[in-house]
Amino acid sequence: MTATLIKNARLIDPSADTVTEGGVLIGDGRITAVLSLSEAEDAISRVPQENVIDAGGACLAPGIVDLGVKVCEPGERHKESFKTAGQAAAAGGVTTMVTRPDTDPAIDNPEVLEFIRRRANEVTPVNVRPMAALTKGRQGREMSEIGFLLDAGAVAFTDGDNVVTDTKVLSRAMTYARSLGALVIGHPQDPGLSKGAAATSGKFASLRGLPGVSPMAERMGLDRDIAIVEMTGAKYHADQITTARALPALERAKANGFDVTAGTSMHHMTLNELDVSDYRTFFKVKPPLRAEEDRQAVIDAIRSGLIDTISSMHTPQDEESKRLPFEEAASGAVGLETMLPVLLRLYHSGDLELPTLFRALSLNPAKRLGLDCGRLEKNAPADLILFDPDKPLILDRFKLKSKSKNTPFDGARLQGRILRTLVSGETVYKL
Repeated sequence: MTATLIKNARLIDPSADTVTEGGVLIGDGRITAVLSLSEAEDAISRVPQENVIDAGGACLAPGIVDLGVKVCEPGERHKESFKTAGQAAAAGGVTTMVTRPDTDPAIDNPEVLEFIRRRANEVTPVNVRPMAALTKGRQGREMSEIGFLLDAGAVAFTDGDNVVTDTKVLSRAMTYARSLGALVIGHPQDPGLSKGAAATSGKFASLRGLPGVSPMAERMGLDRDIAIVEMTGAKYHADQITTARALPALERAKANGFDVTAGTSMHHMTLNELDVSDYRTFFKVKPPLRAEEDRQAVIDAIRSGLIDTISSMHTPQDEESKRLPFEEAASGAVGLETMLPVLLRLYHSGDLELPTLFRALSLNPAKRLGLDCGRLEKNAPADLILFDPDKPLILDRFKLKSKSKNTPFDGARLQGRILRTLVSGETVYKL
């Protein structure tokens, strides 16, 4: 394969925690060299002119590994298909989608998983790594065929927001997962306290007449899961930590040497409970948006490394599901295409540096799942994004490539545009 050179770029290296000027040389789908500015200029003579990409000073970073994407095949293809999700991912700089098993039927056996993998390979320009259900039908009564699903390509096991309430079932599943080295992903939330909730409990929810859930529900759910991790020795990842109250439990688990990591979502880092004041259902997500103090605590936890990953928690919902009274409306928002420009708000505000952001977006999720990507290093896969962090845009939800348009950022003024996305060295999106 002919080499490709990207020159005159700001290289975002989350492993080294640096931003430097230079370029990369790509061959056979991998990064063959990371170059300084002068080395990149010298390499021009060795690369066909049509294969030289001048970044013009834009940022070059490892592609985003989005852990927790819902693609609604099978069962709800009218909300999102692999084709439209793949197009949205490429346009948003997501080079690897880690898909959730909360489909209809759930991905709980090798046959459904094989359908997912085949369908994704046919129509999706980015990498797709599927997760599988931890229990059959995500019903929490009997564990799924974890060994067979691992062999079929599952990268992790989760029942998503269907929290397993039977601790004996959960402990057995986690014990079996540990014996196979499989990663279990939990949704830390006490299901009894959170049932029927539409907002975080407190003065604001009371004034708006919305049923609320205490932040302690997240703490209680996490405490239970960590206790079972201690009992079983399983590898565990909490999909969304969104409250300050849950952070001490997470810190203790890591200090005790448990194999525990945690993530959060783009929405809980950039929005708070006051954003639902007009009852706009596009702001209804799960868990519900939290207090500003919680949002700041989560940002601090990302900066310190206590929380490891950031994801879009891409959850497409059609207009009929969202245009309902706030309590009745479906939860969730799309985020594949909007995640990077939205999170760049935190870069422009000085809350997060770019290497820290991409540590949580690319490096850490790839490491947690055992994937050979998320790095800007020699021999790493050439899954890369070129973006201008300062380029302004006004988000128009009807221009999104996802089938569903349920974003809370419709009409928002943002800074940051994806200029080019490469998967295995091939351009899959160009502005």
